[in-house]
Amino acid sequence: MGKAKEAVVVAGALAFAWLAIELALKPFLSKARASVDKSDPARDPDDVPDADVPKPTTDDLPDVSASETAPADA
Repeated sequence: MGKAKEAVVVAGALAFAWLAIELALKPFLSKARASVDKSDPARDPDDVPDADVPKPTTDDLPDVSASETAPADA
């Protein structure tokens, strides 16, 4: 009978902990669940179309043609 009682106590403690976390984080969890419900599972946010990616121009690159290398100290 001791093992059964221990199992019931552990299950009750886990249920209480789950309920406490749900109540404490309810605003955050509600927003997260609503966001998941609105999301499109077919669209991968990591896949960015090439048209949206800006291409670097010569104005974006630093001018290193006039730079000199540091002398090597022997």
